[in-house]
Amino acid sequence: MRHILYRYFIFCSVVLCVTFCSISAFSQDDTYLKVDAFGKLERPISAFDHDDHNDKAALEDCSVCHHVYEDGKLLEGESSEDQACGDCHTLKAQGNQPGLMMAYHKQCKSCHIESKKGPVACGECHVKK
Repeated sequence: MRHILYRYFIFCSVVLCVTFCSISAFSQDDTYLKVDAFGKLERPISAFDHDDHNDKAALEDCSVCHHVYEDGKLLEGESSEDQACGDCHTLKAQGNQPGLMMAYHKQCKSCHIESKKGPVACGECHVKK
């Protein structure tokens, strides 16, 4: 009987470890803005929980962040949520279209400044671990 309980304990421990490792692995992907195009970064990637951010900011309209421009004009209500930012923004600016890094910074910071909420300094988003 003792041998069976020991095996059951080991089995449950392994299942719990696998479960917790899986949860942290999946949640980590959802909480960091990862862009491979930048190569080696000077600062840590930004921690960002999409759903938590939208709840706190009371954002319902995806196009607020996931905008679409045509001929330099914002298309109201059009959303690019099914695309990566790098699909439209190249690393370097092209005319009036900001480069990828500037697009990220401008999108987030301009909203935070306008609403007087949220981080705007480098170390507030790019937190060293």
